[in-house]
Amino acid sequence: MNECVTTSEKKSFIHWFLEHYELQAKESAWLLSFLASDERLLARVHFIDSFHNLPKVILMSTKCTQMAPFKFYKHKRVTREVEKAFYDIRANPHEDIYIGLFFKDRSTCPEYAAVLEGNPMDKQNVVQDSLLSLMAEIVLEQSQRAYRKKTLYSQIDEALAKGDEETFFTLTEELKALLEVDSEDE
Repeated sequence: MNECVTTSEKKSFIHWFLEHYELQAKESAWLLSFLASDERLLARVHFIDSFHNLPKVILMSTKCTQMAPFKFYKHKRVTREVEKAFYDIRANPHEDIYIGLFFKDRSTCPEYAAVLEGNPMDKQNVVQDSLLSLMAEIVLEQSQRAYRKKTLYSQIDEALAKGDEETFFTLTEELKALLEVDSEDE
């Protein structure tokens, strides 16, 4: 997947795509042609495969697929009307537009692969998931140390009650080491 696709590459791809495929909704072809005709809008267009958590997504399907002809998602609202997408794009030219195309052999199409970009929200989710995972590890480690300290105190009390000096000294050394690690973490 490409990180930076030029407007000329996007424009060439749209023209190629419209020559080789017929969209289920004819208005979708018109919308793609409109986007290709405006460099400023085309700079905001991103062809993607992963649509999750994106603010503005357009999905289009060709006649050779069983997908819905057209869907426009904006902030969790969905419409099947191409005109609403067109008016939104015209009213908000500063917003990024993420387009998913469904057509036969799309997974092996080199022309599509050349303009395909990654979902920026997936990257944010990876970072967020990594941070959450790290925080979970820290909490788990703290819980394990707290449990081990509680167990050591109990075992030390038991060793004292039995008069078992060897076990007492072994357990107190382990407790000291654990308390030192805790004091270094603070």
